[in-house]
Amino acid sequence: MTIIPAIDLIDGKCVRLTQGDYAQKTVYGEDPVAMALSFEKAGLKRLHLVDLDGAKAGKTMNLAVLKAIREQSSLEIDFGGGITSQAELDKVLAAGANWATIGSMAAKQPAVFADWIKSYGAQVFLVGADVKAEQIAVSGWTETTAWNLFDFLQHYRALGIESFFCTDISKDGKMQGPAVDLYQRILRAEPGLSLIASGGVSQASDLMELAQIGCSGAIVGKAFYEGKISLATLAELNN
Repeated sequence: MTIIPAIDLIDGKCVRLTQGDYAQKTVYGEDPVAMALSFEKAGLKRLHLVDLDGAKAGKTMNLAVLKAIREQSSLEIDFGGGITSQAELDKVLAAGANWATIGSMAAKQPAVFADWIKSYGAQVFLVGADVKAEQIAVSGWTETTAWNLFDFLQHYRALGIESFFCTDISKDGKMQGPAVDLYQRILRAEPGLSLIASGGVSQASDLMELAQIGCSGAIVGKAFYEGKISLATLAELNN
């Protein structure tokens, strides 16, 4: 399982939100590039980079950070937040993202996203499934859509998408353990899916359990920033 550290960006700084609430923001570092380089130095290979300013504004706002990390590291980067048009998608890919992370567009404008998949290829997209009671939620988790999680996954797998990350909103930022039962049900329903777990990781044993059930990756944010899991441990568990 691949361990994927997360850097969430507001005003060019490393932050974390609790349950997606911008009012519950904690700043963990002034220099996201230095943070990313520390992950690479420890032996980690991937980075989950989230433009929270962009998610709020509906257009990318922190591309300079993405460009700087790309220029100074060999990390494989997925970047999301504010990719609401083909022009924004082009900017993200040109700035060096290996994958464009798509959430709201996939849920709210499926026809447009289907066109992007045809034009760019499914391999450049990582689709985010943020879940509230098995319904897909968007717009900073303030809006629950009509998409059922399992229908959503099935729909996009049929279009060639094989990599998804799934966040159980009730778990995110609380460090009370990941949504293991939900992930098990997903993997049973969609054999062969590349599923990245997100939200709730609080200790090394959580990561071991996610690997054991068959998750291909796990995004780790607050547990690292709060000192619950060391960088050395993350690197040791990464494979």
